[in-house]
Amino acid sequence: MLKKKLAQFEFITLMASLMSIVALAIDALLPALDIIGITIGTTNPADNQLLITMIFLGLGIGPLFFGPISDSIGRKPVVYMGFALFIVASLICVFATSLEMMVVGRILQGIGLSAPRTISIAMIRDIYSGDYMARIMSFITVVFILVPIIAPAMGKFVLDHYDWKAIFYVQLLFSVLVSAWFWKRQAETLAVSKRIAFTPSIFSNGLKELLKHKTTIGYTLISGFIMGSFMVYLSASQQIFEEQYHLKNEFPYIFGLLAISIGSAIYLNGTLVLKYGMEKLITTSLLAFFGISLTYIILFYNTPNPNIVILLIFFGLQFFSIGFLFGNLRAMTMEPIGHIAGIGAAITGFVSTIMAVPISIYIGKFVSSSTLPLFIGFLVCAVLSMAILYYLKTSAKKEVLA
Repeated sequence: MLKKKLAQFEFITLMASLMSIVALAIDALLPALDIIGITIGTTNPADNQLLITMIFLGLGIGPLFFGPISDSIGRKPVVYMGFALFIVASLICVFATSLEMMVVGRILQGIGLSAPRTISIAMIRDIYSGDYMARIMSFITVVFILVPIIAPAMGKFVLDHYDWKAIFYVQLLFSVLVSAWFWKRQAETLAVSKRIAFTPSIFSNGLKELLKHKTTIGYTLISGFIMGSFMVYLSASQQIFEEQYHLKNEFPYIFGLLAISIGSAIYLNGTLVLKYGMEKLITTSLLAFFGISLTYIILFYNTPNPNIVILLIFFGLQFFSIGFLFGNLRAMTMEPIGHIAGIGAAITGFVSTIMAVPISIYIGKFVSSSTLPLFIGFLVCAVLSMAILYYLKTSAKKEVLA
């Protein structure tokens, strides 16, 4: 029993580490955005947000290649492919001399990191299902959330003692260590008997199969809206805290504090999901997400930014709600499509990310002198998500009655 628990603990930690390189590549760069912008010659501070949003574009595109391949040749080789591309992309970023070159590097970084990110989800689905899968996803995300807590502070430390290029070298070192651990300790989770021959029709067949599952489509769309609203915060957080509130030195610690809010919700979710189920937690969290956004808009519409403590309270409550959504939405999306977990994770990840990137870019343009547009964006995304959830529930009731 102890050996089994230790093996599960290592699996959870390893899967979280595979995912956490994405968070490291995003969050460690936040304190350096303005300095990188000066180095590569950006004239509009809002353009620096592209260094965050464009990596998400890569994270959405990459699974379309890596997902089907993993269903054909197995999970592990695809992870190695992704790490190799990430190393090349990181070097492009280090030697970038223009915004365009840096954006290309960040997109390629995202494509490369989409392999360990997507394949870790597929590996989890290979082994677990149902509410227990959501529980495992919660524990994995708790470990994963530690990286956003410390990454900005680490990025600032590296920036203060070296330069912004060193942040990319730290990412490279971490990716090499994790890939070596993965190679040495993790067994292949996709049995040869369950592999799908790689043919030109593998993507179209997977898409046809996925479209049969209304639940998967609905929760994928909800994931896109929630991810899009959260990405606005990620890309604009440096601008909000450093430029609007003039808290440059405090920014890494504020970011880490808010990450704890998400992490605590994810940790609680690991216990509550077995008691109440994924659907009930998603419904409650969406209602809270909506209510918090609406309250902020009512209180601070057409007024200056509130005191930083008040803003942090609203952000903390908002992200606490989001913490219950991340793992549960992913698990609900993947639950009906375990038989095509690789291509399923690829397509659903692509759709939600391709939704999230333009949402983030559009809303982010308005977050220049006020945080109000951010909460308006939260509210709109919450309303659309609740409408989809209502449709899924009423459709399920009609099918039961029929």
